[in-house]
Amino acid sequence: MDVSGAPTTKPTDAEIATITHDVIEQLKSVYDPEIPTDIYELGLIYKVELEDDRLLNVTMTLTAPGCPVAGEMPLWVRDACLAVDGVRDVDVHMTFDPPWTPDRMSDEAKLELNML
Repeated sequence: MDVSGAPTTKPTDAEIATITHDVIEQLKSVYDPEIPTDIYELGLIYKVELEDDRLLNVTMTLTAPGCPVAGEMPLWVRDACLAVDGVRDVDVHMTFDPPWTPDRMSDEAKLELNML
């Protein structure tokens, strides 16, 4: 039984744009506890895709496979994305291919971490 409250119809292009924006904003609320920058600007999010049935697939990585919050961060990402109107459910997929490097960080994150 779907209790998300999300519509069951295929999202329109306008809805996809709004949901994508809102998902990114929610991802920016999740922080790596060891680095004072959000996971989106760190480049830990590789892919966000909304399916026709409003299932949101998020592919992400960590700064290192041995990250102490490796078991928790996908749950944080899932919870953040579930808060977005129009998302029925969220699957978070963890990958280390390609491995994360500081090159994936946005200029905003690099500036925040004094790397520019």
